[in-house]
Amino acid sequence: MTPPCFVPALEAIEKALLSRDEPLVVAVDGRCASGKTTLSALCAQVFPDCQVFHLDDFFLPFEKRTPQRLSTPGGNVDHERAQRELFLPLSQGKEVTFSRFDCATGALEPPRTFPPRRLSVVEGSYSHHPALAPYSHLRLFLTCSPQVQLTRLSVRAPEKLRDFQTRWTPLEEAYFSNFHIEDHCHLIVDTTDSKKEETL
Repeated sequence: MTPPCFVPALEAIEKALLSRDEPLVVAVDGRCASGKTTLSALCAQVFPDCQVFHLDDFFLPFEKRTPQRLSTPGGNVDHERAQRELFLPLSQGKEVTFSRFDCATGALEPPRTFPPRRLSVVEGSYSHHPALAPYSHLRLFLTCSPQVQLTRLSVRAPEKLRDFQTRWTPLEEAYFSNFHIEDHCHLIVDTTDSKKEETL
């Protein structure tokens, strides 16, 4: 059963698909634990010829983590590589070839190639970064209340809760604020009242 909070997003995607003949690129950004991965997985179930990409695969490699880079809002993602290897070819209806960044090893995996599809969904924080936003046709922003976010994070990964509170969430909020991300999306989806909090 589709959580009601996701219905407007699915309807927006369906409308966008019907309005264009070319491939559609959807970027799903938003706060951690707001349901970005859940919505994207749902898209793959609902829409034929849909593929999902994760911006976590473009996490900034160690050699690029300079103090200057990490002090820049959104600087902890390799948006240059994401633009070149993912967003640009997707927006042109071309196949994409990229290597997934393995956070556990800090190395790039062997490259994989994905043929063009009717619908491509790129999910993850920083997917609306100014370097990437021009290449997506529909930008969805997911959010939830701080209290619900905390509850979901404590259920999902209690051992990482402090890291989220002291590092990852503040980095996200600085990025959202600095680039006015919520003001430049096509649709804001609030998942605060979702009944399936533990899955988002």
